[in-house]
Amino acid sequence: MHFIPTALRGPLFMVIATGSYVVNDTMMKLATTGLPPYEVLFLRGVAATLWSIPLLFMLGYARQVPQLVDKRVLVRNLFETAGIVAYVVALANMPIADASALAQITPLLVIIGASMFFGEKIGATRLGLIALGFIGALMIAQPTLQGISIFALLALANAAFGAARDLTGQRVAAEVPGMIVAISAVLVVLLGAGIMHLLFERWVTPEPYHLTLMAGAGLFLISGHFFIFMAYRVGPTGVVAPFFYSFTVWAVISGLLVFGEFPNPLAIGGILLVVSSGLIIVMLDQRKRRQTGMKETNGTAPLSEPVPPAPLPGKP
Repeated sequence: MHFIPTALRGPLFMVIATGSYVVNDTMMKLATTGLPPYEVLFLRGVAATLWSIPLLFMLGYARQVPQLVDKRVLVRNLFETAGIVAYVVALANMPIADASALAQITPLLVIIGASMFFGEKIGATRLGLIALGFIGALMIAQPTLQGISIFALLALANAAFGAARDLTGQRVAAEVPGMIVAISAVLVVLLGAGIMHLLFERWVTPEPYHLTLMAGAGLFLISGHFFIFMAYRVGPTGVVAPFFYSFTVWAVISGLLVFGEFPNPLAIGGILLVVSSGLIIVMLDQRKRRQTGMKETNGTAPLSEPVPPAPLPGKP
C-alpha cells in the first residue's frame, strides 16, 4: 500500500469497503432466489465467522477476544442483528439500489437520536437537510393509497435499528478495537439468524452454488468491515466519511449489471436527495470542527487532543 499517496488511502479504503458490502449484498440477494432469507443470513454468518477467525489473530487481537462479549458491545450488536434481520427480507424482495438507499438515512436518524437522548443541538440548517433526506426516503419507498410496501418498511426499520446501534455504540469503551466490535457483530447476527430460521422457516438443503455464494458473501462482509476500519485509521474522519455514500453508487451498478434493475426517475431523485443531504451534513460538521479548533488554538486555553467522531455506519 506504500505506492498509494497517503492522502488517498482513507477515501480509497472507504470506497473498497462500500464496494465489498455491496458485493456481499449482491451474493445474498442471488442466494435468496433458492433459499429462505434467514437461512441465507445464517450461512453467510458461518462463512464470515470462518473468515474472521484468522483475521482476528493476524491483526494481533488474540488478547482482546474476551471483549467480544463485553456488555456494551453486545447491546450495540443486538441492534445490529435486529437491523439485518429486517434488511435481509427487504433485500430479497426489493431492488438492491432502493433497499441500500433507504439504509443511507441511518446517519440522519443518528443526528435526531443524539438530539433526543444526548441533548445535542441540531440547528435549522441540519434540520432542513434531515427533512430533505426523509423526503428522499419517501421518494424511494413510493407509498401508494394502499400504504407503503412492507419491504420498504423493513428497509426503513433497518435504518432505525442502525441508528440505535450507532448511538449505543458510542458507549463502547474506546480501548475496544473496531474489528473486535465488527467480529462480535458477525457472531451475534449468526445466532440471531439461526433463531429466526428455526422459528419461521424450513431448512432447504443448499446446493454448491449457494454455498459458493455464501462463502463469497462472508469474505466480502469481513473485507468491508476491515477496510472501513482501516479507512478511519489512516484518514481524517471528515475526509473519509463522505465516501461512505459511494455505497449507493455501487448498489445502482450492481442492480443494473447483475439484476437488470434500474431505479425509476422518482427513486433516482430520492437517492440523490438522501446522498446529498448526508454529504452536506458531513461537510458542515467538519467545517464546524475546524472553526472550533481554530478558536481554541487562538484562545488562551491550550488546544486539547481532538476526539474523532464515530464513523458513519457500515453494513451489518
